[in-house]
Amino acid sequence: MLVDDNDTDNFISKRIIEITKFANRVEVKNSGKSALDYLRENQDKIEDLPNLIFLDINMPIVDGFVFLYEFEKFNDTIKDKCKVIILSSSDNKRDIDKIVNNNHVIKFITKPLTETALEEVKVNNL
Repeated sequence: MLVDDNDTDNFISKRIIEITKFANRVEVKNSGKSALDYLRENQDKIEDLPNLIFLDINMPIVDGFVFLYEFEKFNDTIKDKCKVIILSSSDNKRDIDKIVNNNHVIKFITKPLTETALEEVKVNNL
């Protein structure tokens, strides 16, 4: 799942994932709220939940921090299945330190998403 309010970034990330055959399916959400809604609506259908969530930090209304706060409220089945990777252009050290110390964040990737970054995720079984 890609969660980013920037349509261009989503398009590029989705194409990289498709070209590299990193995933069979890519769910794209343009806001943290719509991503949370999707997870809530599909919480009983584990097969419809994403294995990875590529999450931007800086989004209006429900940003990456609020998303993670709300994500924490989900049951363990969802939290265990859906691993979060931050995909952001933010270089604010305080933001990065705060977000990578979250238990559900397994990696921080700087935009744009690249084939090399996806390969690293795959090799490390993230």
